[in-house]
Amino acid sequence: MSSAMQSRQARAGAALAAPALVLIAGFFVLPVAAAFLLSLTDFDIYAIADLDRLRLVGLDNYAALLRDRLFWTALANTTVFVALATPLSLALSLAAALAVTAAAVRAASLFRTLFFLPVVTSLVAVAVVWRYLYHPRFGLLNYVIGLVGLPPQDWLGDARLALPALVLLAVWKNFGFNMVVFMAALQAIPATLYEAASVDGAGARTQFARITLPMLRPTLLFVAAMTLIGNFQLFAEPYVMTRGGPNNATLSIVLYMYEQGFRWWNLGYASAIAFVLFFLVLAASLLGAALTRGRAPAP
Repeated sequence: MSSAMQSRQARAGAALAAPALVLIAGFFVLPVAAAFLLSLTDFDIYAIADLDRLRLVGLDNYAALLRDRLFWTALANTTVFVALATPLSLALSLAAALAVTAAAVRAASLFRTLFFLPVVTSLVAVAVVWRYLYHPRFGLLNYVIGLVGLPPQDWLGDARLALPALVLLAVWKNFGFNMVVFMAALQAIPATLYEAASVDGAGARTQFARITLPMLRPTLLFVAAMTLIGNFQLFAEPYVMTRGGPNNATLSIVLYMYEQGFRWWNLGYASAIAFVLFFLVLAASLLGAALTRGRAPAP
C-alpha cells in the first residue's frame, strides 16, 4: 500500500473519529479537568456570586480529608459495603447463571426475564419498596422471621443491621445483569470439553473447577470490575432509605460528597472527595485485575 493511500486512509479515519472525540472531550475530559481544578480551590456558594472570594488552596482540601472523621467513617462504610456486596453478588449471579443454563429452554427464558427485571427497575422506586419491607412493625421481613419465632428487628434503625440491609438490596437489584453476562459466557464454552471430561471420569465439581472457572476467567474479571465500580458508587440506597444513619452507619463516600457539595455548597471539598473516590476505584480495579491475572489451568 502506497504512502499516499495510507495518508488518505488516516485522514478519513480522523475525520470519522473527530465527532466522537469532540463529544468525549466536551462531556468527559473537560469536566474532569475542571473538577480537578475545582478541588484545588475553596469554591463555595458565595464564590458563585463573588468570584473574588475564590482562592487557590492547592492540596489543602486533600489534607483536610485526612483530618475529617466523617470522611473516614464514610470510607470505612463504603469499604465494608464493597467487601460484602461484591463477592456475594458474584457468587449468587454465577450460581443463578449455572442453574438457569441447566434448565429447559423455555424455563431458562422465563427465569432470565424474572431475574433481570430488578436491573431495569428504578433504583429509587426499589429503595422505597424495600424501606417498607424493612419496616420494624409492618415489614414483610419481620413477619417472615416472626413465623420461625425470631423477634422483630429494626433493620434500618439499628447501626449493626443497617449496612447489611443495604447490601441485600444492592445484591438483589444488580445480580441479574451479572447473571445474564455469565450465561452468555457459559453458552460460549464448547460442549466438547465437558464431553471429554465426562469420558475421562471427571465429576461435576472437577468440571466446574477445571473447565468452567478457567474459561470464565475473562468474564469474571469484567463482571468483578463492573460490580466493584458500581458498589463504590453507593448513593441512592442510603440517600433514600437511611440518609446515612443511624449514627452515620450507612454514610457512603458518594453520599458524603453529595452533602458537602449540594447541602453545604463546599464544592471544592466535594471535588476533592470525588477524586479520592476515583483513585480508590482505580486502585481496587487494578488490584482485582492483578489477582485474577495468571495462567489458567488446563482442563
